[in-house]
Amino acid sequence: MELIAKLAGGRLVRDLLFLPPHAAIDRRLRARIADTNDGDIATIEAEVDGHLPAYKNLPHRIRLRDETGFLSVAYFRGHEDMLRRMWPLGQKRLVSGKITFFDGMRQMLHPDHVVDPSLGDAPPPVEPVYPLTQGLAGRTLSKTILLALDGVSEAPEWLEPTTVKAHDWPDFRTALEHLHRPTAPDDVAAQNLFRTRLAYDELFARQCALRLRRAHRRREPGRAITGDGRLTASLLARLPYTPTGAQTRSVDEIFADMAQPAPMLRLLQGDVGSGKTVVAALAMARAAEAGLQSALMAPTDLLARQHGATLEPLLTAADIRMAVLTGRDKGATRRDILSSLASGNVSVVVGTHALFQDDVAFQDLGLIVIDEQHRFGVSDRMRMVAKGVAPHVLVMSATPIPRTLALSIHGDMDLSVLDEKPPGRQPIRTVAMPTSRMAEVIDAIEHASKRGERAYWVCPLIEDSEAIDLPAVLDRYAELKGRFGSGVEIMHGQMPPAEREAAMERFRRGLSFLMVATTVIEVGVNVPEATIMVIEHADQFGLAQLHQLRGRVGRGEKQGSCVLLWQAPLGEAAKQRLDTLRRNDDGFVIAEADYRMRGAGDMLGTQQSGLPPFRLVSPEAHAGLLGAADKEARLAIERDPDLTTARGLAIRIALRLFGYAEAAELARSG
Repeated sequence: MELIAKLAGGRLVRDLLFLPPHAAIDRRLRARIADTNDGDIATIEAEVDGHLPAYKNLPHRIRLRDETGFLSVAYFRGHEDMLRRMWPLGQKRLVSGKITFFDGMRQMLHPDHVVDPSLGDAPPPVEPVYPLTQGLAGRTLSKTILLALDGVSEAPEWLEPTTVKAHDWPDFRTALEHLHRPTAPDDVAAQNLFRTRLAYDELFARQCALRLRRAHRRREPGRAITGDGRLTASLLARLPYTPTGAQTRSVDEIFADMAQPAPMLRLLQGDVGSGKTVVAALAMARAAEAGLQSALMAPTDLLARQHGATLEPLLTAADIRMAVLTGRDKGATRRDILSSLASGNVSVVVGTHALFQDDVAFQDLGLIVIDEQHRFGVSDRMRMVAKGVAPHVLVMSATPIPRTLALSIHGDMDLSVLDEKPPGRQPIRTVAMPTSRMAEVIDAIEHASKRGERAYWVCPLIEDSEAIDLPAVLDRYAELKGRFGSGVEIMHGQMPPAEREAAMERFRRGLSFLMVATTVIEVGVNVPEATIMVIEHADQFGLAQLHQLRGRVGRGEKQGSCVLLWQAPLGEAAKQRLDTLRRNDDGFVIAEADYRMRGAGDMLGTQQSGLPPFRLVSPEAHAGLLGAADKEARLAIERDPDLTTARGLAIRIALRLFGYAEAAELARSG
């Protein structure tokens, strides 16, 4: 049972029932021995005619016979006494497994099922096949799942009758029965109506939970934040460009939320270079106009300090005092920052997880901005919220995802999208080249350095691995340093933060021109003079990550270039990824392509949202259901926000079944 609990994730009965088979074995062929062919999965009733015990490397064989001929059953493992008890001479047995031929005779190696027909036993006509963990037998898991299934009663219908009728879906209990007791192999297929019905139920329950969370949050007491526009106007006047329409729209949405007497929870989603930091700065300026403090959380020391460098001139122009606080800040420096926060002398603090610590106190925290929010858990967000009085929360993501997926992953948040880039940004030239042309790339970097430009060289590993033949950042650094000397820096995640920041500062100031790094530079690094991004073994990176890395260059007046180095042979999937990146520079277009290529993959991962993972939803087969499920959930919660009608009570059952009991309680609490 411990192994089953491990497989099911701890919520035993529910997760056993929601563990879908990944295949089914068709055992419906009940045949006589002579009527079977090589490769058949057959179920045969025959009499035990004799035993030939194992000898040297030969298996133990049992000869079966029926009116048409003989079948040899072979076991390479198994004690003779046990096999003789299992196969008593002269008695009939039902045996099911794969037919093969050996020396012209039909045989069955290690049958899947052996039962005594006189007891009324029989192998299942269609046998579901489940994912297993080490040490757990498939038969044990199947029996346990069927025991759990037999304990499930009929459930009231929580879907609209029109939805069920339009798709010709069975009810929930019937769909579950066919999933685990299939009558045909297709019953367990992800596209089949039984699994599709259950997947829609799971999506519907999740969207109901998210809608209830959002409705409950909007009823929570908070503080309306309004301002006179003085500080935001000063900040806007400092910008070197006019904000895009998307930035203006997003700022208006954020200001409207902040003016409400309920805490804001809004996601600002924008592509690389779309201007999220400016939008966040304007939100923090609005909080400062109301005399409130803001905190911006970043996942790494490097990113926090980069944000500080970007925000400092903007906020200073608006006469807003700010500070940066990370784990690196010690002693008197840290004490001064903490004192300024507690007294209210600092209006904006930018920091890492260091902001969560107990000794970090605010005079009056009104706004929390979380950058790269997928790197923070819900508990992290709550710890920051507890440092203020119902502060407003703005979370930012530079990883565009399709809007339908955003409904599932961030459905409890309101969404603002930056789908334009500030004026003057040129598209980045992207080329894919085999590693055999690496010398040309190195020469191009040398020419660029003479023009005052800088370059990144990204490698996938830190050190050489015998198991994986990929370039190591340490080896590539040594090679390039041999060519360019002190003009080369190195940066990777195992370096102390102070060393990383010092290397980046030298690169930023132009004391070096080539940064050899791992993906630690994926987000937040902003060096306008950097015009070349080389990604070695680009075929080993995901599409979204490649796009993020490419976005580190071309951030100044000169056009940027991205070189995708690949090593032959190049697989079809990798070729498709590189071609997609080469042809597109719109992160939302790339996200849609990424979704199509890998069926959502990590995009549907929800650990950071505090929601249980999908069990019955197959991203490849069921992504198209999400929009309809969200629409039905929205209408259901709008009509019955407290879930007190007959259908509302049925939805409560669905919420508990799919792991959202806390959402049902939110409805109960009104």
